[in-house]
Amino acid sequence: MMRLLSSPPSPFGRKVKITAKVKGVWDQIAVEAVNPNSGADPVLASSNPLGKIPALVLPDGRALYDSRVICEYLDTMSPSPVLFPPAGAERFAVLTRAARADGLMEAALLTIYEERFRPEDKRSADWVARQHGKIDQALSAFEADLPHMSGAIDISHIGLASALGYLDFRLGGRWRAGHTALVSWLDRFAASVPGFAATAPPG
Repeated sequence: MMRLLSSPPSPFGRKVKITAKVKGVWDQIAVEAVNPNSGADPVLASSNPLGKIPALVLPDGRALYDSRVICEYLDTMSPSPVLFPPAGAERFAVLTRAARADGLMEAALLTIYEERFRPEDKRSADWVARQHGKIDQALSAFEADLPHMSGAIDISHIGLASALGYLDFRLGGRWRAGHTALVSWLDRFAASVPGFAATAPPG
């Protein structure tokens, strides 16, 4: 049995969970909740020296991180669907969209961390505004370059859905105003990928 070290609200952890469900290997994974913000979680520290989630501990004790590495590993565990195209222009188009989705998640996380972990007198409104600017730019880029919902999904679909789900969860869904194409896209993804609803963070 593999062990997935994560936290229920983590969008990167959710990306891995959806991937495992899409690939049909979810029953081979036990999820262990860890706290990456404590700075002293011994289980996480022994699996990822960076102290970041998610990390996947394999049955032989080896650990994989970060989420992209884990997802690509899971993609090798069953033949279909192929989430990471093996080569060529299609592979790099998918990886670029997936990186954009990861950056969207990271910018959203950083706005939350600034408010939650930095003393009020040390917070930077300009820095938070820059992160929100990145979020807005990424959303606009996705509006112009949405992953197709016809045919099989790939890792960029899963990353984008995880990112938008996190914006709903932590930032009140404000992204939905002015991004009607993305809202429709997420509705179609949620309707066609049961793992999306099943991995939603607790309200």
